[in-house]
Amino acid sequence: MEPMSDSTTTDQSTTDQSTTDQSTTDPSQARKRLLFLFSDTGGAHRSVASAIAEAVEAEYPGRFSCQLVDYLREYCPWPFSKAPEIFSKLAAHPASWAVPFNLANSALVSRMLVSLCYLYVQRGLKRLMADNPSDLVVSTHPLVNRASVRAMGRRRVPFVTMCTDIITAHAMWFHEDTDLIIVPTQEAARLGVKYGARADHIRVIGLPVSGKFSRHLDDPTRWREQHGWDPSLPAALLIGGGDGFGPVEEMARAINDARLPLQLVVVCGRNERLKAGVEAIDWRIPAHIYGFTTELPAMMSAADALLTKAGAVTISEGLVSGLPLIVYSKLPGQEEGNIPYVEQAGAGVWAPKPDQVVATLRKWLDDPSALQAAAEASLALAKPDAARDIARELAALVGVTD
Repeated sequence: MEPMSDSTTTDQSTTDQSTTDQSTTDPSQARKRLLFLFSDTGGAHRSVASAIAEAVEAEYPGRFSCQLVDYLREYCPWPFSKAPEIFSKLAAHPASWAVPFNLANSALVSRMLVSLCYLYVQRGLKRLMADNPSDLVVSTHPLVNRASVRAMGRRRVPFVTMCTDIITAHAMWFHEDTDLIIVPTQEAARLGVKYGARADHIRVIGLPVSGKFSRHLDDPTRWREQHGWDPSLPAALLIGGGDGFGPVEEMARAINDARLPLQLVVVCGRNERLKAGVEAIDWRIPAHIYGFTTELPAMMSAADALLTKAGAVTISEGLVSGLPLIVYSKLPGQEEGNIPYVEQAGAGVWAPKPDQVVATLRKWLDDPSALQAAAEASLALAKPDAARDIARELAALVGVTD
C-alpha cells in the first residue's frame, strides 16, 4: 500500500534478477531460488524487491536466483489484476485513498477481507507457486501475505514479509504465521505486535534502497558540468515519483516566481502532461526538466536539497544520499508518520504550501549552516546497509551462511 511510484529508477519489467541455474550435479551448490512478490500499486514495492535482489547478488554472487513477480497483475482475476490502474486513480486524489486504507486497518477487518476474497483468488495464487518453485518467498506488498501463506499449505517454504511503510504500517502487513517480518522502524514493529504478529518474528532493519544511492559521486562538480547543470549554483531537486504525482508544477512555478538564487531540477517521471506544463513555464531561473530517468542516484548525489512527496522509498533514498528534505505532500494513512520521522530528526521540513517551500529554500540559502545541519541529520537517520543486512537474513533462512 504505497503511493505510486516512489522511485524513478525502478525497472518496470517483471524480470529474473539473475539467470536461474539448477542444473549443477551437486545439489549443495545449486542456486537457492528466491521469489519476490510485489504489485505496481506504487513503485515502492517493486523498487524494494529489486534493491534486496541486488543486494543478495552483491553479497552472494552466483548463489541465488531471484524472480520478481507482479502477483496481482499476472495471477489474480479481475478486479485485482487492474489494481495498479485503480490505485493510480485513488492516489491522484489523496482524500479518496484515506477511506479504503482506514476501513481495512485493523487485524480483524484484514482477516475478514482476506477470508472473503480467498476463494476467488486461491486458484491464481496456487498457480503462482506452481509456476515459480522457490526455496524462499519474500513479499513486499501487504495484500499478498495472509492469502499466500494459506495457499502454500502446511508443507511450505519460509515466507518473509518486507514492510515498506516506515512508521504507520497497515494491519495487512502482519500475519501471525509469517516466518520473518522485516520492518524499517521500532514504531512499525510495535504496530506489528498490535496487529497480531509474533514479536520474536519481527526484525527492525530499515527500508532497503538500491546500493547506487550509497555510491556518492566522487566529483559532483564535474558531473554537473557534464550534464549541463551550473556548477556554481545550489541545485534543488524536485520530484513527484515515477508517475509525477502531486503539486510538482505548482511548486516549480512558485520557486521560479521567487527568483531564488538556485537552479531547479524537476523530474516528472512518466507524466508527459506534467513535463509539458513544467517546460512551458517562463523560466527566470536555471531549470533542468526530465521525464523518466535512471540517473536519479547521481542527481541526488549532485543536488543540495530534495523536494519530494512523503513516499517511503524516496525519503529513504534522499536520506542515504545525505540530502536535506522538503516534503510537500502526503497520502493519508501510511505516509502520515513519515513527516514527524523526518522533522523530529532534523533532516527536513513539512511544507505543503508553495510559499512554505520557498521560505524553507530561502532560509537554507541565507544560512548554509542550517542546510548543512539538515544534510548531516539525513545521513544520521539513513540506513544505507539495510538491503545487505536483509540479504544476509534471507540467506540464513535457506542455510547459506558464507
